[in-house]
Amino acid sequence: MHHRENRDGRVARGERTRWAVVEAHAELLRDGVLRPTAKLISERAGISIRTLWLNFGDMEALMAVTGQYWLDRDARSWMPVDADLPLPDRIEQWCDQRARRMEDLAPAAASALLVEPFSASLTATRRIHRSRLHRDLAATFGAEIGPGIDSASASPVHLALFVAADGITWLVLRRDEGLSYEASIDLMRQTFTRLLTDPGSPSAEGSRDQ
Repeated sequence: MHHRENRDGRVARGERTRWAVVEAHAELLRDGVLRPTAKLISERAGISIRTLWLNFGDMEALMAVTGQYWLDRDARSWMPVDADLPLPDRIEQWCDQRARRMEDLAPAAASALLVEPFSASLTATRRIHRSRLHRDLAATFGAEIGPGIDSASASPVHLALFVAADGITWLVLRRDEGLSYEASIDLMRQTFTRLLTDPGSPSAEGSRDQ
């Protein structure tokens, strides 16, 4: 029994240490340190570099865990928008929620732009974020854009909405173009309204020509 208690205690301490490292990494990204070193992360977490490597092995292993941290955080903040609501209400609710989520994910998105080309785990994380967006668009606006759930099956309007709502687009508006949060939401709403209601928009029926 004593041996089991010691083992359980070590496991719990290890989990606390790993969580402290993930939180430290996220805090540094929020502080604008987009490529934090192991030294900075360990200092923020209050542990030694040796302890960090004992728990994660290398930076790629750490990226895999922190990528999951952002995925889980985003999933908890997502709520489906009723697809039976009138279109203006769906646009309003969907864009407001999407903006809040993208604002929260912006530090991770900015860091991923620098690190993702060298990280298989971050590339996989980005793929999951894209898949979620495709499916969310189809679930909320399927009546207008069709049922496609990926870039191969999506209609032109679906793809245009995807670009308008992607995290990288949000980052460009907020960081590069200097738009306020409210101005960025308003632009997203206007874009969605135009694409979903303008008779001159590309046809939403079917998928793209192969």
